[in-house]
Amino acid sequence: MRVVRILFLDDPGSMIDNFSILLSHALLLIAAWRLLHRPDLDLEDPPERDKEPEGFGAKGKGGGWDA
Repeated sequence: MRVVRILFLDDPGSMIDNFSILLSHALLLIAAWRLLHRPDLDLEDPPERDKEPEGFGAKGKGGGWDA
């Protein structure tokens, strides 16, 4: 009962403010929970291999690493 008194009964005008904050955070928590428990969250095809590697995968293109 003390938690309810602290959250809602300190100021009669703050009851709506606390309720709206509680409601919005609860909805965000539900949305995050549903997104994290989707079965297709970690399923994706691997990327296609480059025909010619770029960046650190490229060999002998003057990056100074082959010297």
